[in-house]
Amino acid sequence: MAEAKVKICGLQDVEVLKSMVHLPVDYIGLVFAPSRRKVSPEQAAELASVLGEWKAGQAPFAAGVFVNPEMDELNEILAAVPLGVIQLHGNESPAFCREVKKAFPDVQVWKALPVAAEINDTDNNGSLLESYAGTIDALLLDTFDPTQRGGSGRTFAWDEIPAYRKRAGAMGVPLYVAGGLSPDNVGGLLAAYAPDGVDVSSGVESDGVKDIAKITAFVERVKQS
Repeated sequence: MAEAKVKICGLQDVEVLKSMVHLPVDYIGLVFAPSRRKVSPEQAAELASVLGEWKAGQAPFAAGVFVNPEMDELNEILAAVPLGVIQLHGNESPAFCREVKKAFPDVQVWKALPVAAEINDTDNNGSLLESYAGTIDALLLDTFDPTQRGGSGRTFAWDEIPAYRKRAGAMGVPLYVAGGLSPDNVGGLLAAYAPDGVDVSSGVESDGVKDIAKITAFVERVKQS
């Protein structure tokens, strides 16, 4: 089984990112959507410049997180920031995802799909997911929240994962999982459901600020798994 990928999302502080250069992280997330973790293109460019200093194997890819962006916004940000991933966290249609892939052929397009925390949501999302076949490079499951897109700190019903993994496999794309992950529970997730990657934000924070000790613990537990 391939080693799970790790994405640390919502980075804002250059010094925190510099403290991570010895960790085997695969993606760093830069949030451009409305959020307390939002960064400007200038901040994002400064953060992305740190990736050239990475010491632990291949440098991570920068993943830009967007919610219902316009193409003009994507063009502006990618002109300033060398993103390797465009992560779409809103209601973006398959047609829009296809347009993004065509405009940025060297950048991966990930589609986040919200999963309800306490109800079976797979059937409701099944036909929706299949409509994205051929338009995305990865599927990211996150916890549904009516007030925000990601970073809620809450998990969804993980027993939904196998059905989504089967559909992602049929589409030929990896399945990543976010939503309420932390150093304490990520090992259990990987052991039980073996997603292709994991995405964490609030679970490696202390008082709303990225905590290098928690980031280190999270990465170690994923890679050891």
